[in-house]
Amino acid sequence: MMKARNAFAAVVGLLVIGLAACAGPTPAEAAPLPVPAPAVAPTAPAPQAIRQQVEVTFYAAADNDPAGSAEIAYPNSRHTSAGGTGTYADPLSLATDPREIRPGVIVYYPTIQKYFVMEDDCAECIADWSADRKPHVDLWMSTTADPAVQNCEAALTPDGLDTIIVNPPANLPVDAKPLYAGGRCWPNT
Repeated sequence: MMKARNAFAAVVGLLVIGLAACAGPTPAEAAPLPVPAPAVAPTAPAPQAIRQQVEVTFYAAADNDPAGSAEIAYPNSRHTSAGGTGTYADPLSLATDPREIRPGVIVYYPTIQKYFVMEDDCAECIADWSADRKPHVDLWMSTTADPAVQNCEAALTPDGLDTIIVNPPANLPVDAKPLYAGGRCWPNT
């Protein structure tokens, strides 16, 4: 009989423990669990603006390859041919060696306050980069095939190296005047 009573007491004890477990949390346990913050996909940091000393030259349709055209080596959603207005949203075309500046990278040229985007090859720039990694950019001026545009290119080409900003911020000042228009050269356009 003692065995039966001990077994009965053990069963009752287990039932009490089971019921207590089902009764719910104690006040200390009732505190709400912290809600995790929603997962946010990490974003890549914006590329850092880099000031770079380069040889700067200019080109237009008159001396493009093929001559008289506005063809570019890297057509894209921004431009299918050389062009642009020089703003951050609509940069002018830039030609260089794609190992120097990757296609699609935006550049700002403070001297004339215009944005450019790398989207074309420049044979002389490629030769300079291949020979001794000399940085050289060729900046688009105009779709004109007017041979006089070459005088403007020469007038705007600085003696020696000049500064460009690779990956510039979008809020730099922009001069809205075209580089070459109506036979006139910037800044008198």
